[in-house]
Amino acid sequence: MNKKICIHGHFYQPPRENAWLEDVELQDSAYPYHNWNERITVEGYAPNTASRILDPDRRIIDIVNNFSKISFNVGPTLLSWMETKMPDTYKAILDADKKSRQLYNGHGAAIAQVYNHMIMPLANERDKRTQVIWGIRDFEHRFRRKPKGMWLSETAVDTATLEILAEEGIQFTILAPSQAGRMRKIGDKDWTDVSGNHIDPKRAYRQYLSAGRHIDLFFYDGPISQEVGFSDLLNNGERFAHRLTGVFSDSQEPQLVHIATDGETYGHHHRYGDMALAYCLYHIEKNNLADITIYSEFLEKHPPEYEVKIIDNTSWSCFHGVERWFSDCGCNSGMNPGWNQSWRAPLRQSLDWLRDSILPVFEEQAEQYFQDPWQARNEYIKVILDRSVDNIDRFFQEQGKDIKDEEKSKALSLMELQRHAMLMYTSCGWFFDEVSGIETTQIIQYAARAIQLLQDFGHDLEAPFLKKLAEAKSNIAEMENGAVVYEKFVKPAILDLLRVGAHYAVASLFEKYENNTGIYCYSINTKAYDLYEVGRLVCAVGRISVRSTITWSESEITFSVLHLGGHIINGGVRQFDSEEAYETMHQQMKETFMKSDIPGTIHIMDEHFETHHYTLWHLFKGERRKVFREILQSSLENIEVHFRQIYENDYAVMNAMQEMQIPLPKALSTPVEYILNADLQLAIKNEKLDINRIENLIAQLKKYHLNVDKTELSFIATQRLNDMIPALEKNPRSNTLLAEMCSFLENLNRLDLSVNYWMAQNIYFKTGKKYYQTMQKRAEKGENDAKEWLANFDRLSGLLGVKIK
Repeated sequence: MNKKICIHGHFYQPPRENAWLEDVELQDSAYPYHNWNERITVEGYAPNTASRILDPDRRIIDIVNNFSKISFNVGPTLLSWMETKMPDTYKAILDADKKSRQLYNGHGAAIAQVYNHMIMPLANERDKRTQVIWGIRDFEHRFRRKPKGMWLSETAVDTATLEILAEEGIQFTILAPSQAGRMRKIGDKDWTDVSGNHIDPKRAYRQYLSAGRHIDLFFYDGPISQEVGFSDLLNNGERFAHRLTGVFSDSQEPQLVHIATDGETYGHHHRYGDMALAYCLYHIEKNNLADITIYSEFLEKHPPEYEVKIIDNTSWSCFHGVERWFSDCGCNSGMNPGWNQSWRAPLRQSLDWLRDSILPVFEEQAEQYFQDPWQARNEYIKVILDRSVDNIDRFFQEQGKDIKDEEKSKALSLMELQRHAMLMYTSCGWFFDEVSGIETTQIIQYAARAIQLLQDFGHDLEAPFLKKLAEAKSNIAEMENGAVVYEKFVKPAILDLLRVGAHYAVASLFEKYENNTGIYCYSINTKAYDLYEVGRLVCAVGRISVRSTITWSESEITFSVLHLGGHIINGGVRQFDSEEAYETMHQQMKETFMKSDIPGTIHIMDEHFETHHYTLWHLFKGERRKVFREILQSSLENIEVHFRQIYENDYAVMNAMQEMQIPLPKALSTPVEYILNADLQLAIKNEKLDINRIENLIAQLKKYHLNVDKTELSFIATQRLNDMIPALEKNPRSNTLLAEMCSFLENLNRLDLSVNYWMAQNIYFKTGKKYYQTMQKRAEKGENDAKEWLANFDRLSGLLGVKIK
């Protein structure tokens, strides 16, 4: 067949890791999930690994991994997060690429991506090359093969970038139709102007480069891609399929209809978009409307017959080229009318100045440790992918100049300096509307980490950087400018080993640590720790060693911390001086505290720790929340006791009011609503599920017309269902388990919750495929347990919306 269809998904999230903790901290805006990576994975990435195909009655008839059928790239930094935080989804994506090689004649569906989504035309030559090399190496590490294609951030392109792609062995990339300038048949003399979206997207093109190299280009179908991303085309998979097949011509030449959109379109931006994609592919194949393919397979079968010249400095998301990432060009989210993006230029200029100021220091210092500092930077991706001691030592053996053990921390700091100097150019920092937005704050945080690392080499650029950043004016009065954003949101996140020690000291009052423990990317070795209590007052004195697993920087620290009740905490932390000094401080603190002499204890802390004072504020964000919950626990328990007394004491009165159709006063409905919601959440969480109690609590909520915390309850119910369903996989013939699950879901349905059935449907579908026919045959023979199983399984089928028969 000469009709081919390829759908490309660009799956990407910006790096969100705290620059000092190397982990994504709690993001309240992603509630009820911990952070946006987690939320988007649950809503989009995971569903695409096991997407549903529905029958006309909207019941599941098959479950497929969309990644195995489409062309896709997943951002390296997102895959790095996913590998540890969402390993099942991560594995399913890698498995999909393996399966695609069976479907597409040895060609894999996955392509690489430039490492941290830098806008390549705005990058200098060294950063361009490192972004490509890191993207390739990351891909090879995960997918166990060389990439044939590479996705450019925002499809932002210039000829210099294409040259580097070709030099590094990349065969093709994907661009928007607006990025093509002129084309001609290979061998012809005359060019045809195809600017303004006039390129025919149904074929592959070749751009010839210097030194006899070339790269092949695909220009996706703009109108269909736009409809997928921003209209209702994903409301119906069959309509999606016909929209794709409807643009084929009667020509007998090979035709490739292909689109490219953000992968988040299929599930996160458009709920159930993954199912529309799955059904679209299913419908095309079932009805033999076209062949589904991927770019590298198409290239092998149909090499380009036309050459093209791109328009330099263009992208898919800025009408003005690449100005969205350095000027107030008018491109924005459209969500904040009246705002401007004049902050973009000074932000770009500030970061360019910082990058260029770092370069001479880096080169001067790195030459002491590395044979070729820039080659070492290119190879540093090996360390990012595996930070084990043995692997880092191999890196030093390959790239270093006989580095001594005591020099390795400095050498690693230089590599980290360069890593953060690239992370600060992540494109999302300019994409949206406001300099104080979380994406922009994130890249400024990476800049701050680079500044801090540079300070270790005797250069402090913070003040001049902030002076330049102050020119980035905010749209929000209280935020003022980029320098204020830095002071408000970035500076509080900056930490050193003393701050890590302070976190350990304060947190140790509320959580018992092992002698050797890890806190984010720091290892802690406890050399001494003593805890003293006088009534409700607590004092801890200790000595620890703190080591960064990233830079290998290390410090021995002594501390004393005093908890006076509630959130009142006073702590002192300093570098370890001597055994004698530590023991003196320890004995003085112990003797004075045990006499209940709190002013004297604080005075001793002032003497020993001088200005290095820390409080609850200095805890890392997640631990701070945890400690506050513990501090408030007794108060919350008291509130619950009082609320429960109101509920129990006035229960008869509420019944009478309900019978007489008299609404409950707010002072009564609020505590009752709180208690019933809390009890229902607890009943769902309980290890032994009490269906009768759940049913009764739901009845009470409905009886008094009280509100249900649907967001929290949906999240908890989903977690409980996900805990229950693996038991079905282990014990698939248990009628007791099936009946309990049915009753549980029937009760939840009474509350109109948004329960995520995804995992339950997956396991139910797999179980049905494996056992349904067997149980059906047994039931036909008159076996009562099999008849009961079929009745329960069919009942669960209706509740989950899955069709097995």
